[in-house]
Amino acid sequence: MPAPQALDPQDLLHRLTDATPAMVTDLERLVRAESPSLDGDALSTCRTVLAEIGTRLLGTAPTILPNDPGNGRPGGLLWQLGPADTQPVLLLGHFDTVFPKGTLKHRPFLVEGTRATGPGVFDMKAGLIQGLYAVAQLRELTGQDPAVALLATADEEIGSPAGGRVVTQWARQCRAALVLEGAADGGGLKHARKGWSFYDIRVKGIAAHAGLEPDKGRNALSDLAKIIVALESLAAQDDRITLTPTLASAGTTQNTVPDRAQVTVDVRVPDIRTQQEIDTALHRVVAETARLPFEITGGPNRPPLEQARAADLLVTARTCLDELGLPWPGSAAVGGISDGNLCAAAGTPTLDGLGAVGGGPHADHEWTDVTHMPQRAALVALMVERLGAAAR
Repeated sequence: MPAPQALDPQDLLHRLTDATPAMVTDLERLVRAESPSLDGDALSTCRTVLAEIGTRLLGTAPTILPNDPGNGRPGGLLWQLGPADTQPVLLLGHFDTVFPKGTLKHRPFLVEGTRATGPGVFDMKAGLIQGLYAVAQLRELTGQDPAVALLATADEEIGSPAGGRVVTQWARQCRAALVLEGAADGGGLKHARKGWSFYDIRVKGIAAHAGLEPDKGRNALSDLAKIIVALESLAAQDDRITLTPTLASAGTTQNTVPDRAQVTVDVRVPDIRTQQEIDTALHRVVAETARLPFEITGGPNRPPLEQARAADLLVTARTCLDELGLPWPGSAAVGGISDGNLCAAAGTPTLDGLGAVGGGPHADHEWTDVTHMPQRAALVALMVERLGAAAR
């Protein structure tokens, strides 16, 4: 195998900047392939589009991962490049979104000035396009396939029930994980993420006529309300720990004492120890507060991505940005979670927020700055090259 050609960071950035119109065109195509997490047909269509874009850019088709055995939802895509005897760098993303099919009708893909808008443009289809272009340019400039595993899952937005196992498996095989999720505010990288737990709390009461004989009922909603108020005591005043009731339902009709009530509670914590402590405390508080029969399901879903896992990669990123002549955007600890949490939990050095620069994830005003797409792609490509060189 011929020796790889030396990589000129400025040439890399110049080439990717010239490719910006093509990147935006591919981004539009991917955004137009709507992909809500629970719509299997839409996910399959989007997966096909992403596979076609990646095959064109990388010169090889991806492996199509198995469907979720629990419900048949489509699996993700995996491109594995480079020598089989070399530990790869994991480039990680997902192509499912939180937006229902049909969102494009009232919020189509648009580019106005430097901003691209549309469902999933920031979270995280621009990041996937940037990752593909990064690897493609790296191949072209060095004359070799870099040691990369580019993994795009299909269920991150719903907690990665199937994709999470694949992420963990590949993270354990890789020397580092570079997560193509959107950047923090102002373009910052993400050196830490909180851990995520969620719980479904169900209370069972007794139905009765709300006007004629309410005293014969047992109001599940009233009991659940007391539980929710009691749980607020577990949250930290400084937002270090957040506990947020999100989805709730109760009762059957407007004139019936509710015989059932349930709530989903979202919990974010900064470290593993706190995650375990809050889990214990939540069960205790519910048991002490409830006066009616109750059930709690759920628990920790993502361990925290703690800063120690990102420390060395932050140094690498800063060095690469210096070589590219780009400013340091800073880094941040954020409350949102990603599959990067799973990579860190697997013991893999992990840096997140390497994807799109923009904002408004999960919101109608979601946007991506297209002028930063080549810069972020160049950063990812150079980090992959430097991490590979360090391993040789």
